Amino acid sequence: MSNGKEKGRMKKWLFLLLLAFPAGVRAELVTPRFTQGSMNSTTTTTQEIVEEITTTTYGSALNKWSGDNITHTSTSSGGIADSDSVFNMTTAGSDFTLEIVTRAASQVLEVTEIEREIDTTSTTVSLSVFSQ
Repeated sequence: MSNGKEKGRMKKWLFLLLLAFPAGVRAELVTPRFTQGSMNSTTTTTQEIVEEITTTTYGSALNKWSGDNITHTSTSSGGIADSDSVFNMTTAGSDFTLEIVTRAASQVLEVTEIEREIDTTSTTVSLSVFSQ
């Protein structure tokens, strides 16, 4: 046990000696040993964009007619959609054509779908030159 006590005393004496006689610390001046230099840097960025665009075209209400050798009458002047609408041949026995178009409001007229992919690559090269 005395061995452990002696080691403890020795550590204390050593510690006190180090405090009493500190070693000197010195710093040396560092001078760079280059006169010039350069650095190259290249950065490449890649981007991929995938788009899906859907466009829906809606129509307004439509009631129209066209034809040859045809006349239209309506007692109420309500147009071709009214129940009193009457179409007559202008010249009986002659050739005629009649086209009637009716469409409800908000009816889908057209749906267009576009799918596209855009790929871009960008490269930036920089050069830094320095000297002393």
